[in-house]
Amino acid sequence: MEANVTGTASADEVARFTAMAEEWWDPSGKFRPLHRFNPVRLDFIREQTAARLGRDPAAERPFEGLSLLDIGCGGGLLAEPLAQLGFAVTGIDAGDRNVAVARIHAESQGLGIDYQVAMPEDLDRQWDVVLAMEVIEHVPDVDAFLSAASARVRPGGLLFAATLNRGVKSFALAIVGAEYVLRWLPRGTHDWRKFVKPSEFAAGLRRHGVETKALKGMGYDIAHDTWSATDDLSVNYMLCGVKG
Repeated sequence: MEANVTGTASADEVARFTAMAEEWWDPSGKFRPLHRFNPVRLDFIREQTAARLGRDPAAERPFEGLSLLDIGCGGGLLAEPLAQLGFAVTGIDAGDRNVAVARIHAESQGLGIDYQVAMPEDLDRQWDVVLAMEVIEHVPDVDAFLSAASARVRPGGLLFAATLNRGVKSFALAIVGAEYVLRWLPRGTHDWRKFVKPSEFAAGLRRHGVETKALKGMGYDIAHDTWSATDDLSVNYMLCGVKG
């Protein structure tokens, strides 16, 4: 990772995830939670995109001809299955080791994903769909990030985001539970003060021309070790917005 990261990325946060880069594709490693709830995130993206951009969600490659930008792509856990669904995917990350891992893995799967070491403000084009999944809680300036991410969405296009709500329940489960009790994540992965409430997220997007159209929570069943979509937004949640 470059030591002089600037712009919407936090140097400390980039360093933290870059240090874990080689573990991205280990379903039992430090990114296990992402592997476990990835199907829920993919279902939300697939359903909302199909409904709002007029595609058949049951088709083998329903999003052929559409472009997608994955901001903070990490090792490519979302980029790869979305490329398999037909999207022309660009994945960006501020950590060069993350991008290197993502490129190698995509090549091994025969996927032509355009991975770049970049931040959204570095780019000068727009995409049909933009993802900012589990990113906003790691940036130093939320409004600057939302401005840069929203600018990458074409008019009529979609922006998807996922993050953690800032409340008592999220502190108990996402910080104490996930980092200290279950040890899913290294201690210090999240800073509860950086969590964003759904109302704050929606208001921030609205300032930059994106109207939130759908919100969905993600709930964890500890007895069965499974995640599912829920109407409870108190901890993990996802949103879909449309660029005006």
